Formats: sequence, structure tokens, C-alpha cells
Amino acid sequence: MIPPSFGYSAPRTLPEALQLMVQHGDAAKILAGGHSLLPMMKLRFAEPGHLIDINRIPELKGIREENGLIKIGAMTTENELIDSVLLQQKVPLLPEAARLIADPQVRNRGTIGGDIAHGDPGNDHPAISIALDATFILTGPRGQRNVAAANFFLGTYMTDMQSDEILTSIHVKPFSTNKTGSAYCKLKRKTGDFATAGAAVVLEISAGVVSLARIALTNVAPTALNAKAAAAALVGKPLTDASIKAAVDAAMAICDPAEDLRGDIEYKTAMAGEMTKRAIRLAASRCK
Repeated sequence: MIPPSFGYSAPRTLPEALQLMVQHGDAAKILAGGHSLLPMMKLRFAEPGHLIDINRIPELKGIREENGLIKIGAMTTENELIDSVLLQQKVPLLPEAARLIADPQVRNRGTIGGDIAHGDPGNDHPAISIALDATFILTGPRGQRNVAAANFFLGTYMTDMQSDEILTSIHVKPFSTNKTGSAYCKLKRKTGDFATAGAAVVLEISAGVVSLARIALTNVAPTALNAKAAAAALVGKPLTDASIKAAVDAAMAICDPAEDLRGDIEYKTAMAGEMTKRAIRLAASRCK
């Protein structure tokens, strides 16, 4: 199908983009990589009156370490995440997980910010961001505000971002010690497909005991799931088959997937448990 007519602007600075957001109001929509928005426009599920293309704004790109945080511009592409030596050394979950997203062509164009801001439960970065305890920087005409990833996703295509705000950067803490391990395990039918189910895990193990755990799930509910009870089942205990099973059971208990061509509810829930188990074991193997 062909989308209805729309206006188009390509600002070169963030203030210019924000001015356009105010000018066009609810009719405006931000265009990042376009892999989520443009197909929805072609199907007329989304009909923005004006697209604001933020690809030409240099301050929205790049990866740097500053004041103890890794700061990632929202327009940083998946391939740039993969190639970042800084991320490979200090937040290896991000480049590793980005390799599992879509295909090389999409990764060359798709952005981390677009993946997050779209609010699609099938996208990968929402769960990864929750597992990393990331903070999102939202900029609007009233200034900046910081929102924790765990509080940002409200439902399918629904986020805490206001209509006149732009996601400008993502902040994550570098892994503090070599006792930290992470993993993202994702089941998909074919290259480029959304996950049937996925699990992101970050663990810290000290003296044989799990001292920190965060677990988040992809595409098994109307939004990415912060599996707090699953993580709590691991903390303060040695990592054993029993504690892993308790975590897996807790993760499966919060799943609420939609039945579709990728599987029925029972299958998707079971696969969420399997991905959780695999991600926990893989993350633990990386805690030195």
C-alpha cells in the first residue's frame, strides 16, 4: 500500500527539531531509521501529517564514556553498537545483542533510539535496556528529563515519552567488575524476524553467590517485561539447578504472549522459560 500524503522536514540541530515538533503538534512524527514507522505508514496503521527526519543531527549520534556512564546517542546504528570497542570492553551485552537484531542491511540503518522509542514489544532493545538498568534522556520544549528503562514502556506502542519530546540518548553504567556476566538469548524463526521469545540477563557472582541479577523478557507480553521475581530467585544464593528453575518458573509466570504465526501461548511461554535458562547459564559462565 501507499501511505497518505505527509510533510517532511530534515532539521540539522536539536533545537530546530524541537521547534518543528511544537509547530506541527500531534501531526508530527520523528523519523529515525524508519524500519518500524515506514511499514506502519504503508499499511496506514500510522498516518502522521508531518515527518521530522533527525538523521542529520550530529549530536544525536556517537558513543562515549563520561562521568562514569556510557552515553549512547539515540541515532547510533546497530552496526555502530557492534563495532564499538568501548561497548565491547565495558557493556558487552549491547554489541552482542545487536548482532541478533534483524539482518546486516537493517543493522546498517536501524538505530537504538528508534528501536526503543517505538515501544514495540517485539523489538529487542527494550528488554536489553531494562536488564542494563539504562536511563533514557528525553528532550522537549520544557527541557530534559531522565526516565528509567524499567518505567518507560507502558504497553504496545505506548511509552512514557510525550508527543513533543525526542529520545536523545541512552545512558548505561559500565560493568563494574569482571564478576559481571551478561547474555541475550533469542529464539526466532528466521534471520530478520522478531523474537518468538527472548531473555536478557545481567548477573554478578561473588564468592560463589549471586550478588546482583536483572532479567528482562522480549515479545511475550504487550510490553517488555522486567522479571523482578525471576531475578530475586537468584540473588543471595549459589547458582544451582534449583535456583535457576525457580527463576525460570517466575519468568514464565508473568508471560502474557499473543498467539500468532510464531506460536501459541503455551509454546511462547515455554520458550521464554528456555531462553531465560540459557541466558542465565551463559551470563554465569562469563562471571570470572
